[in-house]
Amino acid sequence: MKNCAHLLVASALLFVSAGVTAQDTVRFSPTVGYSTFAVRDPVLTVRPGTVLISQTNFGGYYTEEGGAFPGEVGPIYIEGATTNDMLVVRIHQVKPNHDLAAARLYATFGGLTQDKWVRSLNQPIEERRYVWRLNHERMTATTQLQGSAIQEIEIDLRPMLGRVAVAPRGEEAFGGLWPGDFGGNMDAVEITEGATVYLPIFHDGAYFYFGDGHARQGHGEVSGTGLETSMDVILEIDLIKGRTIDWPRIENEDYIMVAGSARPLMDAFRLAHVELVEWMEEYGFGRLDAYMLLGQVVESSVANVVDPNYTVVAKFPKRFLPASP
Repeated sequence: MKNCAHLLVASALLFVSAGVTAQDTVRFSPTVGYSTFAVRDPVLTVRPGTVLISQTNFGGYYTEEGGAFPGEVGPIYIEGATTNDMLVVRIHQVKPNHDLAAARLYATFGGLTQDKWVRSLNQPIEERRYVWRLNHERMTATTQLQGSAIQEIEIDLRPMLGRVAVAPRGEEAFGGLWPGDFGGNMDAVEITEGATVYLPIFHDGAYFYFGDGHARQGHGEVSGTGLETSMDVILEIDLIKGRTIDWPRIENEDYIMVAGSARPLMDAFRLAHVELVEWMEEYGFGRLDAYMLLGQVVESSVANVVDPNYTVVAKFPKRFLPASP
């Protein structure tokens, strides 16, 4: 824990040395977690361009004994944000700050289990809970296997944020498990250090939420959870004025990406790729040319197949893009 705190302070100093003034940096320790994405009294108000140094919520879910999921941090009100703008979240740091992570198997929640909404003749699977021990120096996680020839396994960490969101449209409120056009529980492994997330805005102020840190997660989150734990984060929150999008966009050094969420899975696939074509149009591609190029070079991944909506991430390699949009 001390090492993690030192890393967070060191990262903050790097931002100051890079020219970010003290008034542009906000340190915030959350004290409440919400289980829904909705418009409500903000826990914090920031200006565009603010660097937020904070943590995801900690709760019993991440302990040896187990317990409730702690909910998301937010909402954060962004001054000057309107429904004619786009929210920008640059992820500068996502680091586990706890020594344990939890993964669970549920009888009726998971990509290969029964669906609790649909009856089946098959018996539910046995529920299990796995406690993973994190090594922050080596960036690894180790757990005991309960029914295998090998009794212990170690994997490397790839920290990410499962949930980044704005408040949904109108008076809607979605539970924390839901992904949608507002972002939410997309569980996209691409939302990690070095990525920028772009979100549509449905209410003035945006009402930004984040949480659900995963020390590691496979594509699809097929068994229902990642390595769930709490994180130290450094997020830069900004706006692109006068531009709107329909679905969450993600960008890193190598790709422009879109996350589409729906059921059935094919609809999530279509939504992600249609928005990606529209993003390519902003770079000067004709619509049909962009569509054709997707057939040759697009890389698509399934982010989740367990949530109320499934999520697909469509990725276009930036090496094929013009110099600027």
